[in-house]
Amino acid sequence: MIWIKICGLTTREAVDAAVAAGADAIGFVFAPSKRQVTAAQAAALAQDVPARVTRVAVMQHPSQALVDEVCDIFRPDVLQTDAEDFASLRLPSELELLPVIRDGQEVDASLPARILYEGRTSGAGTTADWTCARELARRTQLVLAGGLSARNVADAIAAVRPFGVDVSSGVESAPGKKDIAKIDAFIRAARAASR
Repeated sequence: MIWIKICGLTTREAVDAAVAAGADAIGFVFAPSKRQVTAAQAAALAQDVPARVTRVAVMQHPSQALVDEVCDIFRPDVLQTDAEDFASLRLPSELELLPVIRDGQEVDASLPARILYEGRTSGAGTTADWTCARELARRTQLVLAGGLSARNVADAIAAVRPFGVDVSSGVESAPGKKDIAKIDAFIRAARAASR
């Protein structure tokens, strides 16, 4: 069964919809974005989320101070940020890592156990290079992001054979505004395609 993450959540309504539809993970953005939340907001939004749902802190080139604040207040299960960011950060040992690799980026011969692969710009709704993603998906657990929606997620899954899929702008009615029906439709389409 494919792993599904709904990212960029900013309201209780959207969190509840993602959980009810069967998302495996929910993402909260701490990088500058229309979807940016504070550690306190994320903690409040995720307060009643069942333990089966992974809570992901999504960052991009974060300061140590931001990481410390988010880990202390929000207490995420996973930290997602660009792969090169991890080398300079001090992180709690229990925190899982989800390194981001982008289109066109040099990839080491040895890959982490799991990566998130997306287009050059996060949250822009730009489709990633599925051919390159498929090559990487043969070598590691790849979570495919970038430009996915209920309309194309089945094609993406067939083309890439990813471990998981991640969506943000593809389940919005306007930038930063999650659409409950689109969240449900995306998860149903991804589950059907992975069967």
